[in-house]
Amino acid sequence: MKNNHYYQVAIVGGGISGAALLYTLARYTDIQSIALFEKYGEVGSVNTNAKSNSQTLHCGDIETNYTYEKAKKVKRTANMLEKYALQHGYDGEHMHKVTKMALGVGEEEVAYIKARYEEFISLYPYLELWDEAALAEIEPALLEGRKEPIVAMGAKGEYSAIDFGAIAKSFVHNAEQESKKEVGLFLDTEIKAMKKRGDKSILQCDRGEFFADFVVVNAGAHSLLLAHQMGFGKEYSCLPIGGSFFYAKKSVLHSKVYTVQNPKLPFAAVHGDPDLVKDGVARFGPTALALPKLERYKANHFIDFLHSLSPDEAVLKVFYDLLKDDDIRDYVFRNFIYEIPGLRRKEFVKELQKIIPMIGADDIKFAKNIGGLRPQVIDKVKKELLLGEAKIETDIGIIFNMTPSPGATSCLGNAEIDARLVCDFLGQKFKENKFKDELES
Repeated sequence: MKNNHYYQVAIVGGGISGAALLYTLARYTDIQSIALFEKYGEVGSVNTNAKSNSQTLHCGDIETNYTYEKAKKVKRTANMLEKYALQHGYDGEHMHKVTKMALGVGEEEVAYIKARYEEFISLYPYLELWDEAALAEIEPALLEGRKEPIVAMGAKGEYSAIDFGAIAKSFVHNAEQESKKEVGLFLDTEIKAMKKRGDKSILQCDRGEFFADFVVVNAGAHSLLLAHQMGFGKEYSCLPIGGSFFYAKKSVLHSKVYTVQNPKLPFAAVHGDPDLVKDGVARFGPTALALPKLERYKANHFIDFLHSLSPDEAVLKVFYDLLKDDDIRDYVFRNFIYEIPGLRRKEFVKELQKIIPMIGADDIKFAKNIGGLRPQVIDKVKKELLLGEAKIETDIGIIFNMTPSPGATSCLGNAEIDARLVCDFLGQKFKENKFKDELES
């Protein structure tokens, strides 16, 4: 065993989840050597990239698909990320204050937003309830040409927009600055297989074999594929869902405007966001479409897709149950249309007009190569789609993580969970006071 190929902990996947765990282990534990393996040439280049997500710090205040209890948990992890960014001076650079709101359209949604505001104001004291007059001042495009009543619950002056790709890179950089810690970063290094030999995990790649006492796999849709290869997670199946976006051709929105979620639908309702990496442009989406691949813009993963989907009677039962519902079936069909050139703009704009009534098909364009892919996990035992995160823990020092919820926002919260599991397994110390002082107090 070569010493330069051995680490106490190996992390597979250099998205924001893997990068956050690298930072957490380096700064808040006694673990001395950690390696991060990323198959591409830079950290955060796939779903973490700002072009692949909504660039939103989801703290639960405007996400209407969250219960009060889930919002409470999400708020804690979002606050961790905010505190981290402030601690390192990233406000105004990687994290920004942007007005945000949940918009209710029509009498039923107006009543719903008002009731939700009364319930959630105790958890988010900064929330405001905006009537039509207030909204006309904040976002006049929401009122122009509108016939239905509207109301919104929202906030000004809160951090709500974040470049997760830049934050992921910062996690790695700051982990490398920790004194007396060996932090190995292996870019352009794809872990193709893993196995156990004694008490060590062996990671196989083009660079040879690496050895670790503990492995955490944060590789998106590939996590379940690696788990299946090792005989774990056979009760799960992966259904990759790709998301696309549309750009407004001119500046029409300056706030993050979310709409009320249909509780039957397992995917996010369409919302509008000022784009952090494309100045003066609003981006709308995401759409949701099942794709036979494990990465949004890579076509060479079909066989891997089949292995991770592992179709059988249970998977087909989940598909049948979903598609027999009229709302879900209509949703699936509409999102398929949104991907067809020549049809997608005039169809998608109908949904977008719920936010901006006067916008037309000629005012938007399809955002080519913008959007990511979420590995939606199917529980084959319960025969249902899992709407939260999925984690496979083993008793041999390996964790496989899929679909963190709510995505990148929960990276430090999930890193805390995994860091504690790693420390318990290896008999190392998790620095409770330092973690709480820096990220929770």
